[in-house]
Amino acid sequence: MKLANKSGDGIKHLKRYNNLYSAIYSFPNLLAAYKQAFSGKKKTDELFEFQYNLENAICGIEEELRMKTYSPGNYRSFTIIEPKERLISAAPFRDRVVHHALCNIIQPLFESSFIFDSYSNRVGKGTHKAILQCKRFAMESKYVLKCDIKKYFPSIDHQVLKAEIRRKIKCEDTLWLIDLIIDKSNEQEEVIDYFPGDDLFTPAARRKGLPIGNLTSQNFANIYLNGMDHFIKEKMGIKHYIRYVDDFVLFGDNKKKLWQDFEVIQEYLDGYRLKLHGKKSMVYKTEGGVNFLGHKVFPEFILLKRENKLRIRKKMKILQVQYSEHKISMKKIIEKMQSWDAHARFSRTFRLRTEIYEQYPFILG
Repeated sequence: MKLANKSGDGIKHLKRYNNLYSAIYSFPNLLAAYKQAFSGKKKTDELFEFQYNLENAICGIEEELRMKTYSPGNYRSFTIIEPKERLISAAPFRDRVVHHALCNIIQPLFESSFIFDSYSNRVGKGTHKAILQCKRFAMESKYVLKCDIKKYFPSIDHQVLKAEIRRKIKCEDTLWLIDLIIDKSNEQEEVIDYFPGDDLFTPAARRKGLPIGNLTSQNFANIYLNGMDHFIKEKMGIKHYIRYVDDFVLFGDNKKKLWQDFEVIQEYLDGYRLKLHGKKSMVYKTEGGVNFLGHKVFPEFILLKRENKLRIRKKMKILQVQYSEHKISMKKIIEKMQSWDAHARFSRTFRLRTEIYEQYPFILG
């Protein structure tokens, strides 16, 4: 099976937008962006200082963007190990305000070009809807091809990303800000992969990698794979396909055909300088359950994956110790548990939730 491999292949003609920049740095948009960046975040001295001088802080950003003297600050990086080891990069708060202001204006422009079954970082989508769609497709198909892109965020090629963004945006001032945010990305995990036409030094010469944790990175990650979504749906003719960030699944009734699809997709992704993870990509029967977004999705029901169960038990032990030592309030514990409970209720977890709530009574020391 051989199909064309061209950047953006499968996407219908896109309208290109101009004259966006003044809307990005307008005071009302920056004020809305501040509220979005502040909401639900841990309140630090940095956030309170910005809030204390709110009008001056927003006016300062507005002036810097208008005069194009704005320059992003340094990232604060840390590593998390669950659910897998990843480098997380936190931008300064004022930069996060700029990220929200930019995305408020450009994200709706790209939204119309996304396929229905792309679920990450989109209004009205999310993990639960992706899992429910996975369950529906599992009911209608015998096999599933589960794919994982190798080191996706560290592998995103800046030159390719900028070209994809320019398919939709032609406002030079907006492109200046977008390029600035991309170019000022901090150094990510090194990824050395070779693609057709490369010489020995090509992988090291190309700038790549986006910081996990930025709102802009999440949006850019969707834009980067939008061409692949359309290619799979429209050029390859795959009816049942779902993507959430870099995890995606294809359904069908022919195991051999799905493995052929895997090869075609990899050939296509060569143009985006991405590799599918060979060990994590596999074809298996849907009746055995599809491992997707932390759940085991069967045609008839949904289970929480075993590692997620172990993770919540470990987390509860830590919270119990912190509470007994007066390091965390019951209010904070309730907030954390409400979030987990809403996630857990989505699958068959009545017995698990009952056991956990009985096992950890949270008694003060």
